[in-house]
Amino acid sequence: EEILRIKSGNKASKVAGRTAAEGTVAVAIDGGRGALVEVNCETDFVAKTPAFQQIAAEVSAFVAAKQPGDVTELLGLELKADQTIQQLLDEANASMGEKIEIRRFERFADGFITVYLHKHDPALPPSVGALVETDVDNEEVAKNVAQHIAAMSPLYLSREDVPEEVVANERRIAEETAREEGKPEQALPKIVEGRVNGFFKDVCLLDQPWARDNKKTIGAYLKESGVTVTRFARFKVGQG
Repeated sequence: EEILRIKSGNKASKVAGRTAAEGTVAVAIDGGRGALVEVNCETDFVAKTPAFQQIAAEVSAFVAAKQPGDVTELLGLELKADQTIQQLLDEANASMGEKIEIRRFERFADGFITVYLHKHDPALPPSVGALVETDVDNEEVAKNVAQHIAAMSPLYLSREDVPEEVVANERRIAEETAREEGKPEQALPKIVEGRVNGFFKDVCLLDQPWARDNKKTIGAYLKESGVTVTRFARFKVGQG
């Protein structure tokens, strides 16, 4: 905030307290390393400028190459001589008159990396991005899965990745709902199990029906293709 005041006066100093809910999702691959980064600004007018998109491209490439641990560490690293990532953002704040910030990132450095970006508006930069890591190099399958992830918003890779407390809560809600609906006591276990399975189909990538062929799950599609997804990340600007 002090840097903004020095560079641009009181108007820029007010930027720090404002909300940045627009922006873009950027991706980069550097050899066997990949990065997915959400960079935010205040308005879609700034989001579609070449200067803002250049910042997003530079930051995502830097994250892919350097693999920092978190945003705090990233901000302190030097993008080039005598300029940290934080200083890059400070200068952008001053020149663009808006709050520019890095909200989050994910980076993978194992296996084979595939990325996918989606635009909800052709006039704006990508607002959804997916980063997928697989055990074999199959670009077609990995891209299909990345597009599915972008569209269907899975929260977990498999059932085993869902925290026990989340499953327990879903089970409790399913049972209470069934009782509220007046279901017979003897039928409750089967009803609850069915609804919990439905929850898994909603939130687990491998259990979700494939967006291109809902007769098979993503898990079945991957199995017949001989590909294993080891992990994934999905960002949507302003969400999650």
